[in-house]
Amino acid sequence: MSDSVSPCIETGAPLEGMEAFESINDIIAEACNRFADKPAFSCLGHTLSYRDVDRLSGDFAAWLQQETDLEPGDRIAIQLPNVLQFPVAVFGALRAGLVVVNTNPLYTEREMRHQFRDAGVKAVVVLANMAHKLEKVLEQTGIRHVYVTEMADLHPWPKRMLINRVVRHVKKLVPSYSLPDAVGFRQALAVGHRHEAKVVASRNDDVAALQYTGGTTGVAKGAMLTHRNLIANMLQTKQVVGRALVEGEETIIAPLPCYHIYTFTVNCLFAMVTGQHNILIPNPRDIAGFVKTLSKTPFTVFVGLNTLFNALCQRDDFKALDFSRLKMTISGGMALTQTVADRWKQTTGLGIVEGYGLTETSPIALVNPPDAPQIGTIGKPVPGTSIQVVDDDGRALPRGERGELCVKGPQVMKGYWNRPEDTAKTLDTEGWLRTGDMAMILDDGYVKIVDRKKDMILVSGFNVYPNEIEEVVAGHPDVVEAAAVGVPDEETGEAVKLFVVARNEGLDPQALRQWCKQELTGYKVPKFVELRDELPKSNVGKVLRRELRDEATGSGADDATKAGDTPSA
Repeated sequence: MSDSVSPCIETGAPLEGMEAFESINDIIAEACNRFADKPAFSCLGHTLSYRDVDRLSGDFAAWLQQETDLEPGDRIAIQLPNVLQFPVAVFGALRAGLVVVNTNPLYTEREMRHQFRDAGVKAVVVLANMAHKLEKVLEQTGIRHVYVTEMADLHPWPKRMLINRVVRHVKKLVPSYSLPDAVGFRQALAVGHRHEAKVVASRNDDVAALQYTGGTTGVAKGAMLTHRNLIANMLQTKQVVGRALVEGEETIIAPLPCYHIYTFTVNCLFAMVTGQHNILIPNPRDIAGFVKTLSKTPFTVFVGLNTLFNALCQRDDFKALDFSRLKMTISGGMALTQTVADRWKQTTGLGIVEGYGLTETSPIALVNPPDAPQIGTIGKPVPGTSIQVVDDDGRALPRGERGELCVKGPQVMKGYWNRPEDTAKTLDTEGWLRTGDMAMILDDGYVKIVDRKKDMILVSGFNVYPNEIEEVVAGHPDVVEAAAVGVPDEETGEAVKLFVVARNEGLDPQALRQWCKQELTGYKVPKFVELRDELPKSNVGKVLRRELRDEATGSGADDATKAGDTPSA
């Protein structure tokens, strides 16, 4: 990145403790020893202690080493929701020296086939509920070892039998499949228990995980996250937010999927390092069941994102919960709106600490200091991290100017798996990562995200940022949530189209536009408004603007009057 006249590079505090650990295995082993008898993970009413996690992951590592031909560096896909088997499989694979490929259990056959082929996956741990999809693609991949597990496989008898039977026969959530060479996960643990896991001397530059991007633009790519990257992000998180928590004493709610980098780092790694108790929620979309779990669990930390906070604050049963023990709420994954932040504080009595990151940054790059948060910003760089905002030519910009946010630090990925050209486009030779997010550094050093660079709308030559429009519209009393995208327009090049989920059927699109005119400059006011029952979301609940934009562009603005979509007068 070349220098401008008065460039601004913000740098976090020095990072502490990196020299103490060579691999994730070292840091997890120390945590399991320090907090052996404390609860580590709970799910569906059963808890594994740190001692249990250490023993079971050792059993799985021993199986992989003694009963298979897998070698250190081979890739293993973990295709599980938030169940107790997830941390056991991940830590066992890492102890065996394998590279973990976190895989969404809801992937389609096409997505599975692409990821397994691209990563060169040789083994997979899959939930029985999804095994029928694996069966269809298995022969088109290089996978030689398959481990199938059922929902409650790590629960004690007879609860294990009861839950698994209900899932399979009452709820009928396990379609029939045929994987004759597959090994049951429980069987692998039982046999592995008769062996001893060998210590694999992983180096901190070795790849620990291939974390695939969401694929919102082009083909999904595997970010190579090394042991060093993930250890750095654990310690960075600990240095910033960990100081507000007591080691070995917190109960952290984990509703977002562990295969997503956000929860993978915060709950499976950072919380393990600090000896906390993670409550795994297998299906947060079952809001009623989720709230019921919360009512039985005195929790002190809640990790979520804007859409989840918004959905919960609409419910009377959530509002009735006891929040007296809640110390911290952490938001990431998407922008936190002021409206939702206000609703959360009104409901729980506690504000939200917002952070920012990417798959490529393991993921946390910036976070609001817990003792001085500023809603509407993503805070400041975490320890050991530098950031700058640059123009289209890569020149660093001063505070107050908008440009693309770039990040440099020990948590920045090694590169994209087998994609040197894509790596070169994203990472420069000095280690600066282009995030694709438009941002500005404020006068006090806090950073504000304006929008995704690719989501920016150009109306008559003016830059329009969807986040700003959505923030304003979210403040309307009859709006549950909204998303703004750009659509082609003959007069202005692009026009703003707004998709809205209304709180009641009486919301008038024309009246909503008039309301927007009081809050927004004329060129930012949506030209089209479409009412929807719901908005498309990713697996973690992030609104998929791309899907809405593709749909709107495909139909064209000329069809805007259809399906409740009303053009402006």
